[in-house]
Amino acid sequence: YEKFSATCKHAILYNNIHNPSKLNVGADFHCFKNKIEPKWEDPICANGGKWTISCGRGKSDTFWLHTLLAMIGEQFDFGDEICGAVVSVRQKQERVAIWTKNAANEAAQISIGKQWKEFLDYKDSIGFIVHEDAKRSDKGPKNRYTV
Repeated sequence: YEKFSATCKHAILYNNIHNPSKLNVGADFHCFKNKIEPKWEDPICANGGKWTISCGRGKSDTFWLHTLLAMIGEQFDFGDEICGAVVSVRQKQERVAIWTKNAANEAAQISIGKQWKEFLDYKDSIGFIVHEDAKRSDKGPKNRYTV
């Protein structure tokens, strides 16, 4: 999403793509800022991490929509820290994640996590995992931050 400037184009795009609940199991759908690839290795993402929300199958449509609208509408105080979002459809659950640039910027990460939960009216705790920790961990990385 190009610095959130073409809101109308994004609305048209969103209205013409499938909701996550309509995607096949194993699908990942990405919405990232211009020139940022949804890869740990992308230089802009390399020092970052992600906030993740998990939900039952067929439940991520609203979370995905509200996440995209918050990013496109520049609702995050630290929006420049956000690289993009991913929705992942798996057999037993779906996950929505926000990827960020700088995991060491604790104030920005905590703000993004808290605001995201507020935008989604999500009551459970969510965790932030650093990409480097995820790459090194054999048994699942530990959360660096939790809100």
